[in-house]
Amino acid sequence: MISKSELLLPAGSVDSFRAAIRGGADAVYLGLKQFNARARANNFGSEQLAAIMKEAKSHGTKVYLTLNTVIKNKEIPQLLDFLSTLEANGVDAIIIQDWGVYQLAKEHFPKLVIHASTQMANHNSLGVEHCHILGFERCVLARELTMPELEAIANSAECELEVFVHGALCYSFSGMCFFSSYIGGRGANRGMCSQACRMTYSDSGKKMLPFNLKDNQQLNHIVELQKLGIHSLKIEGRMKAAEYVHRVAKAYRLALDGGDINEAMDMLSQDFARDKTGYFLDGNVSDAIANDSNTGIYIGRVQGSNAKTIQFESSEQLQDDDRIRIQKKKSKKTISMKLESVSVKGNLISAAKTCKETISNGDQVFWIGRKEESFPSRLMKVPPIVRKLKPNRSKQIIGELKGKQNRNQQELFIRIDKLDWLEFIRTEELKLIIFSLSKREFESLNYERRFIQKHAGKIAIELPKFISEGAIDDWQHIVNTAYENGIRNFVLSHLSQSLLIPNDCKTICNEQVYVFNDAAAEFIGRQSDFCYPIENDWANLSSMKNKGGIVLLHSIPELFYSRMPIKIKERSFSYSFGKTYNTCVIDGMTIVTPEKPMNLFQHKPKLNDAGFMRFMLDLKHQTPNPKLIKQLFINMKKGTTMPDANSFNFNKEMI
Repeated sequence: MISKSELLLPAGSVDSFRAAIRGGADAVYLGLKQFNARARANNFGSEQLAAIMKEAKSHGTKVYLTLNTVIKNKEIPQLLDFLSTLEANGVDAIIIQDWGVYQLAKEHFPKLVIHASTQMANHNSLGVEHCHILGFERCVLARELTMPELEAIANSAECELEVFVHGALCYSFSGMCFFSSYIGGRGANRGMCSQACRMTYSDSGKKMLPFNLKDNQQLNHIVELQKLGIHSLKIEGRMKAAEYVHRVAKAYRLALDGGDINEAMDMLSQDFARDKTGYFLDGNVSDAIANDSNTGIYIGRVQGSNAKTIQFESSEQLQDDDRIRIQKKKSKKTISMKLESVSVKGNLISAAKTCKETISNGDQVFWIGRKEESFPSRLMKVPPIVRKLKPNRSKQIIGELKGKQNRNQQELFIRIDKLDWLEFIRTEELKLIIFSLSKREFESLNYERRFIQKHAGKIAIELPKFISEGAIDDWQHIVNTAYENGIRNFVLSHLSQSLLIPNDCKTICNEQVYVFNDAAAEFIGRQSDFCYPIENDWANLSSMKNKGGIVLLHSIPELFYSRMPIKIKERSFSYSFGKTYNTCVIDGMTIVTPEKPMNLFQHKPKLNDAGFMRFMLDLKHQTPNPKLIKQLFINMKKGTTMPDANSFNFNKEMI
């Protein structure tokens, strides 16, 4: 057990960086302008990094750089210069998601310490063991773990563990959300999330927020987490103001130093964020969904307003320079303003109107901030350290990413989640049939079935995206049983699942194991076949030298994959733009899918011409139907898209 867990704070700006240090951070994490999962934060320029490092070291504070997005192929030259600059500045670690970044950092920038981002979705001891084997110093765990699961993982971990203890939560597992990308091309895995889980949806005509999670708060579990030896306790919030960072830092610093928990709780009661949940660590998520997506403390409604003043009711002791947000009663539009010339009469507060927008009686008022301390926003002048690779060196590294040779013959894969599909499938045209069943269905699978006996060499078993700590042995048994019955092909949803597979078997990493660039293809391809990501676009895909992966031509994508239950009356619900979505629960996981499939048949000739010869038809979330499978094959051969289908991001370059 470590003596005291590290307190890790976000720094989305210079003043937040200083707020974190003043609040007692042992370490901060921050992003530069490129390659981080909070692209909308202020972030820092490369030329500021030397000053950040010098100031942090003077306070004994470590600096971790977030490099936790997937990298487009055309960005590899820029990435190499970026990694070189980070190494030259001596950052304490880089936090990564992309296997291509891992490959390049490990081979060419050995001084860089690597942490596995929560975007890598490590959620069990297999994931942590795999991180240790690959030389990660630290694994940032998924947020959806229970305390018994965390305890089991911590007891066997050979690398450092980091756990989120405060801040915003995503409905879907990090790294497994495609909703934002699907509705607007703003990829969450590219740091451009449009927060689809905070949006309003319609269930049976009723407007609701079924995915809107409260904020995470684990102050009550600080002692337990330290006893488990969790190395780092992380606060989310690179988009937050400096006063938020400072207040939360002080509260958790107090708790970590053995101070009064009630005092720390009082501090957090005015962090001006959302309502709080203990989430899975508390063992009860029944009240984790919030009915309001607003941050801040609701304090009342507007009682009067004119061109110069605003009046609203509140029992809070507000003062000049406090910040409020007003939400319009009808349009729900929000207006932010700073309070000036505050006067109080009973519960009625009057202040100067410092915004131009019209404010009406009945509009809601939220208290969103108080500036208790000032944090300078200018860095000291320090000569920048920006180290670019020599062009020949960069060209050499990229040239080594040769990729697999193109195949002369097409290979076709089909994935099914219902065995009834087997009645309609002709195996002679297929390389593999991938069984993607629930745990219970695999445990009861009859391997004596004639189809399986006859075609065992063409059957692959797919492991799920989430395997709880308690279910690892069950899935190991499923793999062993399949192996004993002649199955030698397995599909991985997480690279760590390779630890469950016998050495003489072949594996394919599905689209969840991100291969978005040639460096990732180089690393993954050394150990497994792979699929390209479903949210990929033509510009990125066609730029890759490695054409040996599998392209999904038809699929109903899983937009949310969550451990959270969903409270809707109907299986289907709709979004304000008129799109309809479906939900299902498999092995306790809530899965949200669009009503209409993604289909790229019209692009298959172009893909063939570019050298792609391996394709998949994904029949999951579709009812077994001989007419459908016949139509799929006809349209695929003709190069004609399926009715009512879309092309996801393929036609437009994903941001």
